[in-house]
Amino acid sequence: MHGPANGLFFAISYPILAAIGAPANLVTIVISSRGRCGLSKCITSYLVAIAVSDTLVIITAIILNRIGRIYFQKSVLSTTPACMFSTLLVYFSRDGSVWLTVAFTLDRFVAICWQSLKTRYCTEKTALSVIGIVCCLSCARNVPFYFTYQPLYIVNGVPWFCAFKSSYYTLPAWQAYDWLDHILTPFLPFLLILLLNVLTVRHILIASRARRRLRGAESHKDADMTNRKKSIVLLFAISLNFLLLWVTYVAHFLYVRITGEGYRTSLNFKDPRYILQETANMLQLVSSCNNVFIYAVAQTKFREELKKILIYPFTTLVGYLKQ
Repeated sequence: MHGPANGLFFAISYPILAAIGAPANLVTIVISSRGRCGLSKCITSYLVAIAVSDTLVIITAIILNRIGRIYFQKSVLSTTPACMFSTLLVYFSRDGSVWLTVAFTLDRFVAICWQSLKTRYCTEKTALSVIGIVCCLSCARNVPFYFTYQPLYIVNGVPWFCAFKSSYYTLPAWQAYDWLDHILTPFLPFLLILLLNVLTVRHILIASRARRRLRGAESHKDADMTNRKKSIVLLFAISLNFLLLWVTYVAHFLYVRITGEGYRTSLNFKDPRYILQETANMLQLVSSCNNVFIYAVAQTKFREELKKILIYPFTTLVGYLKQ
């Protein structure tokens, strides 16, 4: 593939992601906040928090960082101070989104598999506390990144773009921090989500078999068992979604660490390594556009509320014309 073709692909893809992801998350925030989806306040709190975090990812990572660098290369967004600040915002929001997904998965695991703890843990107060802790830790652990960047080049005294300092690849402390960063996002979240989903699915299957034996009819339709099957599908979708959209990012990280070539910081769509890096980043950004769909759109009442919002402008217009 030629460089210009690759550049055009990313130049088109990022605006599409922003145009789809931002409105979708904003609509989800509105619908979930109204509390008409038949979900508990605990679940609603997590869904709203994830949607807000994903919206911040779209604004900072896609609109300000990616679209800004592609379409406005010589704007203030490309100066080193702005680049450093926007990159930190990307890290904050990205980690928040990932770990809120883990927190929500843990909440559902407790609700399904740990009934004795459910009444104390699966509450709105606990959910809000967990959300606050996750957001604070996501910000705190990424602050050191601010000290790893330097200008890519300086023109007429103005520093442009961001590049990792050479010490980031040589000093053992920074190398350890880089490994820790990638272990915390996404290695550990993926393992936790996978483990919790496996345990939850196992519990659901065992409970379903026991329930069928008690009812004495293997083929008898059981609404509760049907809901469990839906839960299994949802949980597998969460794991598969996270794996597929982050696996390229993880592979690229391992490639960089093994080869020692470093990350590419300048726009060069003729460089296959930059294309791989940008593809990995884009795929993990896609997860901020569809996580909410996996969690919320599968709910029937959510779809009903979504339909009401979509047809509201038309019903309002018809009512106005009738008057």
